[in-house]
Amino acid sequence: MDFKNNLPQEEKIRIIQELVPGKQITLAHIIASPDPIVYKKLGLNPDLDYARAAIGILTMSPSEVSVIAGDLAIKTANVELGFIDRFSGTLIITGKVSEVETSIQAIIKYTKENLGFTICAITRT
Repeated sequence: MDFKNNLPQEEKIRIIQELVPGKQITLAHIIASPDPIVYKKLGLNPDLDYARAAIGILTMSPSEVSVIAGDLAIKTANVELGFIDRFSGTLIITGKVSEVETSIQAIIKYTKENLGFTICAITRT
């Protein structure tokens, strides 16, 4: 107690954070026919045919694999890179629903079979 102010003393909490990189894809999600506001809020191209468009979102570790995944995505199907972050492991791709799905499936297959990754299920809304 701080007897001068009659208040409890602040206790310092010591936190130790440790990053244990795994080889995994933790999110693989397809947003089919997203509302145009989603594109705008993500800073993506709003001049798309929204009725046939999709956004694919992946997160992976180690984060640098997002660069490989982005390259594989654009080589596999007619998609565009919306966002790629080699520090957080986030990849966002856009295109037609079938193209986004093809790219994500190729990324999942490659990372599982060639890199020995643990893979999550592909989800869709």
